[in-house]
Amino acid sequence: MMRTRNLLLIVLIQAAGLTLKAQDLHFSQWFNEPLLTNPANTGFIPDADYRLGANYRNQWSSVMSQPYKTMSIWGDAQVFRNRIQSGWMGLGGAILRDVAGAGSLSTTDIYASIAYHQMLGYSSLLSIGFNTGWVNKQINNANLKFPDQFDGKFFDTNVPTSVYIDNPNINYFDMQVGMNYAYFPDDKTYLNAGFSVQHINQARETFFNTDPVGYDNRIQPRFIGFLNGSFKTSDMVIFNPMAYYTQQADAHELVAGFNLQYNLSGDGDQQVVGGLYYRPGDAIIPMVGFIYKNIQLMFTYDVTTSSLKQYNNGNGAWEFSVIRPGYYSDYNGDRHQSLCPSFKN
Repeated sequence: MMRTRNLLLIVLIQAAGLTLKAQDLHFSQWFNEPLLTNPANTGFIPDADYRLGANYRNQWSSVMSQPYKTMSIWGDAQVFRNRIQSGWMGLGGAILRDVAGAGSLSTTDIYASIAYHQMLGYSSLLSIGFNTGWVNKQINNANLKFPDQFDGKFFDTNVPTSVYIDNPNINYFDMQVGMNYAYFPDDKTYLNAGFSVQHINQARETFFNTDPVGYDNRIQPRFIGFLNGSFKTSDMVIFNPMAYYTQQADAHELVAGFNLQYNLSGDGDQQVVGGLYYRPGDAIIPMVGFIYKNIQLMFTYDVTTSSLKQYNNGNGAWEFSVIRPGYYSDYNGDRHQSLCPSFKN
């Protein structure tokens, strides 16, 4: 009975892993990973001139000796603000690192992005962006187990396998384009919608020299759309609803929810953040955070609601992000850009 239970758990995890692989690396806090959500977000910083961020996600640590770990560092800045009438450009970059499971499938992505932002009158903004990057994937086949090593009870790694991985270390280039639109009729209301397409060059991704007959190893385009809002309901509360949807081939993901910012200090230098998000068929995601001056800390926890919860007791993933926005001393107070509800005047 225990062996059957463990085998079923392995199958469920592998199935979920294949889904995540089809959808690339992802974070529940997609809104705190702006450059890879949409390159048009590069330099699109309503409440600062530049920002630096880092993210960490740990998934399935309760059921796997080698959980999935995803890390990123990123940064972007506004440039040419005084050289482009009613507009500016954004420059940025991101580095991601992911290690998946006992096979040590590791992914390293390095992206550079650029965007252009143009004011449309006094209450809206249109942005377009592009990024390109280098991707490296490696796999440690010494840690893998194959069907011809299974004796009916256990996997015997001393038994030679007929499976041969031609290239356990591969590299390719990747590209993404995106567009954003923001509407801000006053300093209490802010709406933003964006759409992007990853893998527009459809690079070939495989550890083998030849593909099986009828199988295409080119990466399918990944479509990403999001909608968020920010509404200042009082001098103490800002309400932020948001939704995110992505689809790649037959895989898809939807995350929707909200968070509330509560002003603790009167001047906005200290805020507490609480929120709740939902990924249908997979997880409920509570969020807590704290903002102190120019440092934003956010923590989320994926509570599994799928059939996997009977094996991991609902312990899906935890995720942490930190963002440090800042201002150019030469331009502070002369921003010429979109309004966004804020406690700071």
